[in-house]
Amino acid sequence: MWCRRLAWLFKGPCQLNGSTRHRSLWLARGRRTVPAAAARWHHTAPESLKCAWRLHGDHLELRYANTLMRFDFVWLRDHCRSASCYNAKTNQRSLDTASVDLGIKPKAVRVDETTLFLTWPDGHVTRYGLEWLVKNSYEGQKQQVMHPRILWNAEIYRQAQVPSVDCRSFLETDEGLKEFLQNFLLYGIAFVENVTPTKEDTEILAERISLIRETIYGRMWYFTSDFSRGDTAYTKLALDRHTDTTYFQEPCGIQVFHCLKHEGTGGRTLLVDGFYAAEQVLRQAPDQFELLSKVPLKHEYVENVGDCHNHMIGVGPVLNVYPWNNELYLIRYNNYDRAVINTVPYDVVHRWYAAHRTLTAELRRPENELWVKLKPGKALFIDNWRVLHGREAFTGYRQLCGCYLTRDDVLNTARLLGLQA
Repeated sequence: MWCRRLAWLFKGPCQLNGSTRHRSLWLARGRRTVPAAAARWHHTAPESLKCAWRLHGDHLELRYANTLMRFDFVWLRDHCRSASCYNAKTNQRSLDTASVDLGIKPKAVRVDETTLFLTWPDGHVTRYGLEWLVKNSYEGQKQQVMHPRILWNAEIYRQAQVPSVDCRSFLETDEGLKEFLQNFLLYGIAFVENVTPTKEDTEILAERISLIRETIYGRMWYFTSDFSRGDTAYTKLALDRHTDTTYFQEPCGIQVFHCLKHEGTGGRTLLVDGFYAAEQVLRQAPDQFELLSKVPLKHEYVENVGDCHNHMIGVGPVLNVYPWNNELYLIRYNNYDRAVINTVPYDVVHRWYAAHRTLTAELRRPENELWVKLKPGKALFIDNWRVLHGREAFTGYRQLCGCYLTRDDVLNTARLLGLQA
């Protein structure tokens, strides 16, 4: 898992994984600390070691389900789920966090086999299920991934024999929609077959899982080789692998392609799992992976063609990871739209170029390339935060339609169907 493979890159001096790193007697760096020896472990029952806890000067230490957790007292008061502190109907906090005394300490603590009870100085009682604490603690989150995935190269994807979903099943049944979304979440790409080859039917398809994200390219777009926009994509030339809208502060999450007509040759679509390539960099050169995840770059789109006048700038590293578990969640890679590198000092820029070269070599390995011929009736959904796409050169008249989808709405749809997203 990404969190385990990357964790050592950002090690702190006191990691809570049950290892010998706990031999230190002092806890809670950077704050008023209390020697561990001064706090006595309490168990749920004299003969039970399933759950144990002890109080320190500014936090509660809890051991449960093979996880050693530390909870700041303010955190424990702030997250209280009692009726006066939390609205269970709206799932929103009622407690005013700014009103909690930053020096608050519980007056009494009790733990049974399933629940932690805290009594505060004003007599208010907070209850937490132990399983809830494991799930929501910092230490518990470090051991989990936000989005389970299957990383792939061309051979792995072919052997998986991931099925396309029929359009009617996709549109009319929860089962078909759930199968499609599960494939999409795991692999970053998914196909729908037997779609009527029109822009209107493609729009209906897209709206099944998300709101359509309107951008400078419009809501739904036709894509031809008339060079109607100032972009290489509107030519017949080959396009190297890339992610779209890197020049947005938040790149578009999902892209939909549907080939409506092609009277000619060539034009196959190239797909590459950027996360698979990034994992190879992590294994071979972890220092370069770290550099790619920390150095911010600008991407830029300047357009002055006809009535289209745009100047977009997006800033961010090539690889983006969640800071608490170091899970990779976004790759921003587009050599066409990368702006002047003026956010990197001279003593770092050469090392960045070397790291970028390593990643590019992985992305361009033939074994990592999945080539697909898009035909009328077959719609392709791409996770633009993960999977790079490109195109071989083509001849003749080729027309595609498509759109961008809001990532939050796609993930929302998946969660409502019971998927982890």
